Order: sequence, then C-alpha cells, then structure tokens
Amino acid sequence: MGLSHSSVLLESHLDGVNLQARGKVRDVYNLGDKLAIVATDRISAFDYVLQTGIPGKGRVLTQLSIFWFNFFRDVVPTHFLTANVSDYPSPLPGYASQLEGRSMLVKRAEMIDIECVARGYLSGSGWKEYQASRSVCGIPLPAGLTESSRLPEPVFTPAIKAHSGHDENVSFETVANRVGSDLAGRLRDLTLEIYNRGARYAETRGIIIADTKFEFGFAGGELILADEVLTPDSSRFWPMETYQPGGAQPSYDKQYVRDYLESIRWNKQPPAPALPDEVAARTGEKYRDAFRVLTGTEL
Repeated sequence: MGLSHSSVLLESHLDGVNLQARGKVRDVYNLGDKLAIVATDRISAFDYVLQTGIPGKGRVLTQLSIFWFNFFRDVVPTHFLTANVSDYPSPLPGYASQLEGRSMLVKRAEMIDIECVARGYLSGSGWKEYQASRSVCGIPLPAGLTESSRLPEPVFTPAIKAHSGHDENVSFETVANRVGSDLAGRLRDLTLEIYNRGARYAETRGIIIADTKFEFGFAGGELILADEVLTPDSSRFWPMETYQPGGAQPSYDKQYVRDYLESIRWNKQPPAPALPDEVAARTGEKYRDAFRVLTGTEL
C-alpha cells in the first residue's frame, strides 16, 4: 500500500470538540449521547504505548471492527452507528482528513468493567496459568496440553484491571459477585457465541482466532457489544497453514512487536522504546494482511 511514516496519526486534534479520553490507541470525543472514536496508529505492548506508530494501523482496527459489527448484527446489538464522516455532527465533517477511514460514530454506553475473554487455544497468560495449575480462570483442563493446543471447547476466561494496570484473570464466580449472576451468565454466553461464530468464519478464510476479548455495556437499558471486535489488537490471529501446536505460532497480530521488545531485553518499564522502521513497517503489513484475508478486500 506504500503507507509512509508521514501518514502515521499519533494524536487527533479536533478543535472545539470535547476530548473525553485519550487511550492507548483510541481518542474518544464526547458528543452528548454519542461518541466519536478515532483509532490512531499508536501501538501498545506490555501495557505501555510505544514511541513509534504503525502505518495504517488505525484504519485496520476501525474497518475490521465495522466488518465484524455488521457480521454480528443478528447476534447482539452494537454501539456502532456510522463511519460516514459527512453524517457526523458539526464540526466533525471539517476534520475529514483526520477522521476518514479511522473513526466511528457510536452510541454512548455505560461500560461493564469486565474484559470478556474467549479462548479456543492455549496461549499467552492462559498457557502460563495452565502450566502452574492445569486450569485457566478456575476452569480445569485436560492433562497433556502444550503451548498453542486447541482446547476441547472454547472457554470464557474473564479478566479485570488490577491496581497495577495489568489485566488479571479471574473466575466466573468473581464476575458474578461483581455484576450479578444473571448478567455474568449473559456475558459468558454472548462472548462464547460471538467467538464461536467469528472463529468458524475465520477458519474459512484460513485464519485461526486463538483467543480474543470483547467489551460490553448498556445503552438505553439494552446490553450491547462495544469498543473493538476481533482485531489484531484484541485477538491472536494465526495462519492455519503453519499451525503446529507445541510452541508459539506465527501471527498477524502485534506479537511481532512483543518479540522484538523481548529480543532487546526491554525491562518493560517507562520510557517505552522506539521501534526500528523495518519493525514498524512489517507490523503494519501484518495488520493489513489480517484485514485483507478476513474480509477479502484491500484496505
């Protein structure tokens, strides 16, 4: 695609619009009962935002989330309203150069403070937990599994933000105590239904979705799917053709960046390092590859 570092958007600047939050990746603007969400090209790893942006990353995250919001519209209501900048309220259309392709107008929702994680394969923190206890989030798993093994069936392994800022895996009972057993059950069932449908579709495109996280909230009293959906930032995507359990897998996600940071022995303390141009460019290619393979279209 030939995206250059000069095209990287690290921060949006919309004068006269109330900036509600600047997250690790997204800038969120308050429009009353709606929000404008701008996906920048920032990238985080090990809970820190790196100094280097990834060309085209914000567009991939936005367009892939829109693809999935439409894909799941018969399963669960979502916060997505439109990505047509000309339909945004004033003065946003005047900032089309910053917003086009990388923004969404969404319903404001009261978010539920639970990371709703679905795992179909044993990787990441789940693999570490399994090695110690032969379980993940209190769910016992069979003996003899290896790193990247496919699980007998997908499991709901929720997480919450600990005081350190890191996600902490918790049991279903912990979730039920926080939000009530009825809502906890709805979150679990929806998480697994969305994951299963998405994973089955992705397999037809040659991609394994090893695990992912969803976020839900309430808008107008209705439980809705919000934030991002099945992107390389929120999921592990593995090529089916190279899948081989027993170790780490090649991936379409930001594992490439994590591996680089491990190779330079960064102590995972601020300040976060910059990435070499070739690592940023290769990561951008992986994000765009994921979009192309899953949707069958070029960004």
